[in-house]
Amino acid sequence: MSLTQQAQRVRCSCKQSLGRPVVAVSSRRVRNKQLGCAVTAAPQEGLSYKAAGVDIDAGDELVKRIQKLNPTIGGFSGLVPFGDSYLVAGTDGVGTKLKLAFDMNKHDTVGIDLVAMSVNDIITSGAQPLFFLDYYATGALDVDAAEQVIKGIVDGCKQSGCQLLGGETAEMPGFYQKGEYDLAGFAVGAVKQDKVITGKTIKAGDVVLGMASSGVHSNGFSLVRKVLEVSNVSLHDAAPWGGDRSAGAALLEPTVIYVKRVMALHEQVGLKGLVHITGGGMTENIPRVIPKGLGVNISTSAWQVPPMFQWLQQAGNISDAEMRRTFNCGVGMVVVVDPSQVAAAKAVDAGLFELGVVVEGSGVSYV
Repeated sequence: MSLTQQAQRVRCSCKQSLGRPVVAVSSRRVRNKQLGCAVTAAPQEGLSYKAAGVDIDAGDELVKRIQKLNPTIGGFSGLVPFGDSYLVAGTDGVGTKLKLAFDMNKHDTVGIDLVAMSVNDIITSGAQPLFFLDYYATGALDVDAAEQVIKGIVDGCKQSGCQLLGGETAEMPGFYQKGEYDLAGFAVGAVKQDKVITGKTIKAGDVVLGMASSGVHSNGFSLVRKVLEVSNVSLHDAAPWGGDRSAGAALLEPTVIYVKRVMALHEQVGLKGLVHITGGGMTENIPRVIPKGLGVNISTSAWQVPPMFQWLQQAGNISDAEMRRTFNCGVGMVVVVDPSQVAAAKAVDAGLFELGVVVEGSGVSYV
């Protein structure tokens, strides 16, 4: 079933090759949820991430240019040999999801997002996160808001089994709007050299499994905000896709931290590849770990796209391709295993569901 078909169902209910790590590689990435109410008419011309201000193609072009300066750039994380292990590092931010935190005056969850975005990247190499560092920048320090942000970071580190080692608070008058701040996070982990997950052994016939997301996570919020704007939906309004929370509270649901689930699988099952579904969705991220000459067929009937995404697509008149290239659409982490390991993987993690299969070819196809 296409996303458009699922969005149609919701509308009716109103009445529901880069990236394989090698020795001393570096990472570089540009970042650019039963309906119960009426929906404002969707814009005649469908919205897109680019129209909302984020140009994925420009980000890809920047990565290509950086690769000319440092050819090892491109993975979810960077690896450096350290004894019989690799140190694995990743960095990320929370993006314009922070705008929602400002408007809702709710700052205790974006710190979880900050940790999640980095640790979920480094575990794709099989690394256990060891420590985390943060950078908090603002024009005028609001101690209460900053304390709530750090509280979230501490919570995220506990969920990840790593230590908040330190950070930097920068107060820069005139640089940020009043009441606003920006965040960056840096995670470092370790994995034994004979346990690193590279994606190199992935072959046609391997099975692609998924782990559910909690919502939009921390990517695509520029487009989310544009859809809310054209739909005249306030963050303080009841979520138009249903549930008992406001739109803002639902959208601020923190990014899932997959560390414990992935580490349990890595210890007991032969994982061939892991993909953190962030900016670019499954369309852009899965090819980062699949060897050249191979592609992936994703079954669109394998999971139910959450109502939040269905509403966003219908309200913004967003195409299936744009949805899949912008949002996680309900799938936050992808796992690739040999067919013989599917039952074992599901025995370890009952939340896994089969998404598709690796095939000869290239890219991601939705069937």
